[in-house]
Amino acid sequence: MIPFTKPGSNEPYPQMAEQAIRLALEDAGVSYSLVRQAYVGYVYGDSTAGQRAIYTVGMSGIPIINVNNNCSTGSTALFLARQAVESGAADCVLALGFEQMSPGALGSVFNDRPSPFDRFDEATQALVGHSEIPLALRYFGGAGLAHMQQYGTQLSTFAKIRAKASRHAVNNPLALFRKEVSEEEVLAAPAMWPGVMTRLMACPPTCGAAAAIVCSEAFARAHGLRCDVRIRAQAMTTDQPVTFEARDMREVVGFSMASAAAQQVYEAAGVGPQDLDVVELHDCFAQNELLSYEALQLCPVGGAEKFICDGDNTYGGQVVTNPSGGLLSKGHPLGATGLAQCYELTHQMRGTAEKRQVQGARLALQHNLGLGGACVVTLYEKL
Repeated sequence: MIPFTKPGSNEPYPQMAEQAIRLALEDAGVSYSLVRQAYVGYVYGDSTAGQRAIYTVGMSGIPIINVNNNCSTGSTALFLARQAVESGAADCVLALGFEQMSPGALGSVFNDRPSPFDRFDEATQALVGHSEIPLALRYFGGAGLAHMQQYGTQLSTFAKIRAKASRHAVNNPLALFRKEVSEEEVLAAPAMWPGVMTRLMACPPTCGAAAAIVCSEAFARAHGLRCDVRIRAQAMTTDQPVTFEARDMREVVGFSMASAAAQQVYEAAGVGPQDLDVVELHDCFAQNELLSYEALQLCPVGGAEKFICDGDNTYGGQVVTNPSGGLLSKGHPLGATGLAQCYELTHQMRGTAEKRQVQGARLALQHNLGLGGACVVTLYEKL
């Protein structure tokens, strides 16, 4: 992973990607000539930008597959790399994610054809209105508002999440924002949706890149590579009819999609949420972090506010969430986010996360969600 930056402060995407690839190869202890396939994730880029990025490192003729799954793009590349290795199609695979973003709210690139978000927009308009507010904010702000209305959740609870993210990011040299902010400062930030969300509760547009080498245990042993961290289970889900039929903004932003992926992972691994030591989850907004606690079964449905107020989401609590600072502080370059989460949790499993280290961590869960929609949940294990 390379340090994430604000748009305009970044190098062009081929240079960012090259740095991440070379760091991953060096960390793995392999040369690019041993890589047999590559899956490259990005959202804002032309077709075959993955080839353009990888060709700076080598042109070995291997399959290079470009991946675009909105905010879950990086973890989708990881999912495909893991599938290739697990199936025996390839024994050493590169998963790469990068993004060169523009300032400001996310928007559509192709406005001359149907949007993949048509149904999401219609549901959001019907449920919350507020068409003057940027769509991503309406989606997740509306989902947070639904939780507030049903359970009495306070705006200050979302501020606590953002303050926690900043405390964690202070110890992450690769994070975009490393300044600690208080709950009071979060609440005092400009209101993006009065009573529902302030500016500091939203992640920033970001540029960056991250990469991982995924290989079989046999390949690792044959080449004298480390074998101390493995993917124990992984699942990817997409939307079901409940997304729209429930008429609930929490479903529109993927609550059941995330819940199903997590349940598949727990069942495949034979573990439960109570066994987790550390989690990197998709906090594109503080509101989504709160909803994700419940979707991932870290706390009961409706119990997220107590979970947060009791300090069970940080060091000394039940499970440390987003020790990297999460998307809120680390930044969210869409194609790189899932692989940046992989980077953090791999270090946590190795015991090399320095001041961010969760002591004694043996099981780590990754949750990466993209509207439109797709969700990838991955369980890492220290061997």
